[in-house]
Amino acid sequence: MLNKRKLGNQGLEVSELGLGCMGMSQSYGAPNDAESIATIHRAIELGVTFLDTAEIYGPYINEELLGRSLQGKRSKVVIATKFGFNIVNGKMQGVNSQPQHIRQAVEGSLKRLKTDYIDLLYQHRVDPKVPIEEVIGVMSELIREGKVRFLGLSEAGADTIRRAHRIHPISALQSEYSIWERNLELNIIPLLHELTIGLVPFCPLGRGFLTGKLKPAADYIVNDFRRGDPRMQGENFEENMKIVSFVERIAKKNRSTSAQVALAWLLQKGDGIVPIPGTKKRSYLEENTLSAKLTLSSADIQELENALPKVAGNRYNEQHMAYIDR
Repeated sequence: MLNKRKLGNQGLEVSELGLGCMGMSQSYGAPNDAESIATIHRAIELGVTFLDTAEIYGPYINEELLGRSLQGKRSKVVIATKFGFNIVNGKMQGVNSQPQHIRQAVEGSLKRLKTDYIDLLYQHRVDPKVPIEEVIGVMSELIREGKVRFLGLSEAGADTIRRAHRIHPISALQSEYSIWERNLELNIIPLLHELTIGLVPFCPLGRGFLTGKLKPAADYIVNDFRRGDPRMQGENFEENMKIVSFVERIAKKNRSTSAQVALAWLLQKGDGIVPIPGTKKRSYLEENTLSAKLTLSSADIQELENALPKVAGNRYNEQHMAYIDR
């Protein structure tokens, strides 16, 4: 079984590894609800009880899937979900954190998740048109009403985090972070330490790149997210495969997989860090969970970190990068 970790100092305690559920419904190949539900159930058996979703995933269908899978099991898990986008005719149409929209989004999430409370509610992306103080004010009202337990932000910048935390304690920041993507280390992670806010890294395996099993972007179907990933395009892909070779060499040395090395690196970065690798397959879930038993040497960690400057390409296209509050 996995150990527990604390996110923030407000009382939120979760499994040291979580499960990102987005890919069960979108972005990475065809959905398989039966296998996804079996994966969620297996996660609970293994002690992976921190489950991450959002209204935009699908949209909506990922929360519905999670709601169906947790009937009779709700008390065993910590559910994190997110609001913050306009959804029009099933498509994302920019950000929206207007107070009334937040309330509508949360009511919809509660209904789809078949629960009367959300453990961790994130603002998915910062809305520049709505002061963060107003956003957190509404979110804190939802805590007082018993609909939400803890608050989080996703991909927020340092100023936003600090201002939000003054209004109500923030328990967790969700952001992309891995040996592959370390933009948080200069300004964000020191601030999280200062304010005692936990970090929930998504894409801890570099959208699968760090497993060494990916193909070039052009080999994926049109609606697969990886087809438009800048780091998987042409020459970028070839350059980045050289980084994967570092991970594979360290994995072989430790008699582990590349995915386990990438996750172990994160777990050794601090007790307030809880990665949420995503998968819809039980086999990958079980592989990922074993990373909690792997301890990398300081030499291994240094070699991995020295590989970062060679990463080629942005982590998102221009449209998605515009939503990042940094």
